Amino acid sequence: MNNVLAILAFAIFIAFLAILLWSVPRPDLIFVVGLTVALAGWDLVQTLKGNHDS
Repeated sequence: MNNVLAILAFAIFIAFLAILLWSVPRPDLIFVVGLTVALAGWDLVQTLKGNHDS
């Protein structure tokens, strides 16, 4: 159940950022959002795999 909620939260996060980019299509914002999605996606993958070193 936690995995489903994590994926749902990630999807909602991406939807919010997509709306933001649709409203404000600036190259610097696109870069920051891309980096943010990449880091959040990496964390999601690590969470789903269960690899937490801390």
